Amino acid sequence: MSETIGFLLNDTARLYRRAFNARTRDSGVTALQWRLITYLRRHEGIRQGPLAELIEVEPITLSRMIDRLAEAGLVERRADPADRRAWRLHLTPRSGELLNGVRQIAETLTDEAIDGLSEAEHNQLVALVERVRSNLSRRECVKEDQ
Repeated sequence: MSETIGFLLNDTARLYRRAFNARTRDSGVTALQWRLITYLRRHEGIRQGPLAELIEVEPITLSRMIDRLAEAGLVERRADPADRRAWRLHLTPRSGELLNGVRQIAETLTDEAIDGLSEAEHNQLVALVERVRSNLSRRECVKEDQ
């Protein structure tokens, strides 16, 4: 039986998350929390609403995640100077240390996942998955704008 591309991508992502979570269990960071911290590094000072949209979680779910990360000393909320009701999210120095350690775990896991692929195959895989992602992103944007 031939699997669909959607099934293969989703199942591969599930297996990657499971392996990632098992390897980072001692750090106290889950794959979703790591993803959130990574997005914050790229979008330092973002408000919670736009961040919830970026990582595709409900705002209340994000708020709880931010609460846990703030309690752990990884993220801090700062008042938005343009809107007294809003908070801007910032990483703490401690989160940078954690990101570096977890990044090494992620790189090792990625190396294991692509074991047996030549450099050319690896580059082709990345390019193809990026194209699929781009196609889906473009379609979602068109759909949302209608």
